[in-house]
Amino acid sequence: MASTVSAESVGATPALRRLYVIRFVFAIAWAALLLVSGSELTVGARVLLFLYPAFDVAAAVVDARSARAAGPVRGLYANMAVSVLAAVGVAVAGASGVADVLRVWGAWAVASGLVQLLVGVARRPMGGQWAMIVSGGISVLAGASFIRSASQDAPSLTALAGYATLGGIFFLVSAFRLPRSTPRT
Repeated sequence: MASTVSAESVGATPALRRLYVIRFVFAIAWAALLLVSGSELTVGARVLLFLYPAFDVAAAVVDARSARAAGPVRGLYANMAVSVLAAVGVAVAGASGVADVLRVWGAWAVASGLVQLLVGVARRPMGGQWAMIVSGGISVLAGASFIRSASQDAPSLTALAGYATLGGIFFLVSAFRLPRSTPRT
């Protein structure tokens, strides 16, 4: 039975690899656009801030659909719920100011980071997940940092671009680390 689960897990990896590469490209493009928009909460910045967790929801849906055969997807459903709340929360907080956006974003980074870490640990037999585990841990720390920075005199959104870039890099690393062929049974 272990080899069957392993074969199913590896069979799900092409879709996961594509998804991870798409997440990398999105994160890099998003970070560049956020940096260009500056640290003001313009309409464009608010749209970008909403789009990041909304994209995370869509990516988790795709991930859950492709991973069903490979094992449990409860963590992905938890991520969907947390990211929906974050998208709504960021949209609402955008009307209040940068500090409130950072608080919501930070809470989301902590919660989704924990979920990512747990999903990565559960997927370890699949291979290529150490980057997701590390990324989840870093997300928890970054989220706490965003919450703390919200209380500074002049909070800034620019750190979010670095967060997205680093997360995107971890997705790319994981995409390359996923196994390329199915194991022999």
